[in-house]
Amino acid sequence: MGALYAEHGLALGQIAADAHDEALYLILRTLGLSLDSGPEVLSRKLTAGERTKLAEVFRRRVRDHTPAAYLTREAWLGDMRFYVDERVLIPRSYFLEIIPEQLDAWLPDPAKVTQVTDVCTGSGCLAILLARHFPKARVDAIDLSADALEVAKINVSAFDLTRRVKLHRSDVFDGVPGVKYDVILSNPPYEPSGHCDRLPAEFHREPRLALDGGADGLDIIRKLLRQARTRLKPHGIVLIEVGGLRAAMDLEFAALEPHWLSTHDGSDCVCLIHATRLKRWQG
Repeated sequence: MGALYAEHGLALGQIAADAHDEALYLILRTLGLSLDSGPEVLSRKLTAGERTKLAEVFRRRVRDHTPAAYLTREAWLGDMRFYVDERVLIPRSYFLEIIPEQLDAWLPDPAKVTQVTDVCTGSGCLAILLARHFPKARVDAIDLSADALEVAKINVSAFDLTRRVKLHRSDVFDGVPGVKYDVILSNPPYEPSGHCDRLPAEFHREPRLALDGGADGLDIIRKLLRQARTRLKPHGIVLIEVGGLRAAMDLEFAALEPHWLSTHDGSDCVCLIHATRLKRWQG
């Protein structure tokens, strides 16, 4: 399978970093088999119907460069399955490790967290992670895309969180009531426009709105930080995943002294900013 992926220039990184792993995933899901199945499944005898299904899936993956997650209509963060389609970015975020491992240490009393928000929620996956991590909190899940919010609605319902997670169509906080939050979290569009233009075909299948952060990638982040000044409780925090923009963040927002959280792979691309710094900021 690795040779097939290489021959057709298929891009990885949306659900797997290895061609063999992605191909095995597609085979298992297409055949309705458990993801825990081992490689030995590849030696099983296929029915004619199964061969037809697999041929169609790999035709779309190879010929059309359709991302695997859009073929299976699902994406995974850890052991959590989310519905996805072409209306949303395929979930992939360092917040999967940051939320359970590091977030509580920055809060005076995590048990008393009552209001959190996920800005640029897309599929709603991070809003759901926040709701599960803070079981007493209400969560605002915000996105500018009405299409994305339709997908988020499916996922919020699937996790039985409709009473705690409220969906808002808004450009950052423009259309959201004036709640003050313990935690503002965002994995916003942060790719510079020129970089978006050069992305592989698979990434062009994702909504441009969810990727393009403007000429330097910082458009949404600037707006988020300006608005966060009046949206945080006194001991609140903002967390933003910024991809390759760490140097740009440190330069433009030096007065905010962004703290960079460590990640398992060493990319360290999630910054944390405390309410006290934002309050003094003149940006």
